[in-house]
Amino acid sequence: MKIAILTLGTRGDVQPYAVLGKSLKARGHEVVLATAKNFRSLILSYGLDFTPVEADFQALLDSEEGRKIRKNPFLARKHLKRFVYPMLRDSLVKFYGLAQQSDKVLFHVKTMADNFADQFPGKMIRADVVPASQPTAAFPNPVFSALPLAGFLNRFTYRLTDLGLKMWAKPVREFRQRAGLPERFSKPALPAIYGISEYLLKKPVDFPENNHFTGFWMDGPHSELSQELIDFISAGEPPLLVTFGSMPFDSRLDIVGLIKALHLRLRVRIVVVKGWGLSDVSALEGDPGIKVVDSAPYDKLFPLVKAVVHHGGIGTVAACLRAGKPFLTCPVLYPLGDQFFWGKIAYEKGIALYPLPLKKLSADKFIKSIEELVGNETLYTHAELFASQLSSEDGLTNAAEIIESDGRT
Repeated sequence: MKIAILTLGTRGDVQPYAVLGKSLKARGHEVVLATAKNFRSLILSYGLDFTPVEADFQALLDSEEGRKIRKNPFLARKHLKRFVYPMLRDSLVKFYGLAQQSDKVLFHVKTMADNFADQFPGKMIRADVVPASQPTAAFPNPVFSALPLAGFLNRFTYRLTDLGLKMWAKPVREFRQRAGLPERFSKPALPAIYGISEYLLKKPVDFPENNHFTGFWMDGPHSELSQELIDFISAGEPPLLVTFGSMPFDSRLDIVGLIKALHLRLRVRIVVVKGWGLSDVSALEGDPGIKVVDSAPYDKLFPLVKAVVHHGGIGTVAACLRAGKPFLTCPVLYPLGDQFFWGKIAYEKGIALYPLPLKKLSADKFIKSIEELVGNETLYTHAELFASQLSSEDGLTNAAEIIESDGRT
């Protein structure tokens, strides 16, 4: 089959789809992945055909307009018309063209590709790693899970997403006009696959039968650790790993100073993966107990560290679970965003501390939490047991078999 994979967002919204695409290609399918042009090198490194779109959301998030949106998402609309609307409209045009040429189309909900699914519903499959679009009574919409709402309102929280989608009505209308499609349409009930392990989160009983939790979309080692990093890790006790992901964020707290204080007060060695949020780490340079790297393959790095402090993205959570490492999530998106959701679930499973949002972080809270993280043996026992369960799961094969059977089990 000729399979098109459509996705948009930051690295956490792109890499799982590249992994899935690589697996599908290995099974003999012709795979093209379409996403923002800034991910060209990442997609090509997985051996996939690449179709770029003019939708660099990482650059937008790091711009002045992006900073305003991050500070108050509810005021985002006035910043959208000039920057986001044109990107979305043009992306939909390119996505639609690929869909027309393909036998099967897998799409991330952020691509808004369901706005042309009425043209060929038989080839479209929603593919997500966060269950934020299908209403359920089992849990709140992950994006709004940190809000203090009673459980009986779980289904209502998914309507909040629908309200947000109304902001995109204009570029969707403009796209359909440009593509020669009727303005009035209804979205079909499509099959869906989620790169989520049921060991972590059970598929709700009220989900449609053609919605599937396949297991995490993770492959084997994709690149190697630098020798310099290996030498640092090997020079003493396994270090603590600190990373806040690929999304830019704002913090009133001196994160770099906090990392340095953590090292000095607890006498733990630390590896810092910079990401986008820690742009200036010059204060950490030259300290023999702290190693800073721009990036590193998690599948190789995580098994070598003691524990992990991270932002709570599902990809990083999955990497911790697979490596059998306990963790603390410090969500950079709060109270909106799915990072708190995953951190809380991991806490309830006994493999992580309760999430500590970056906005609520203080030096004392952070250091006390890390002290518990590195000293609580129960967390390590539970994390290792969880990893052994995950080892029996093959999310990529499960996903591929569903795709090949037209979204059925």
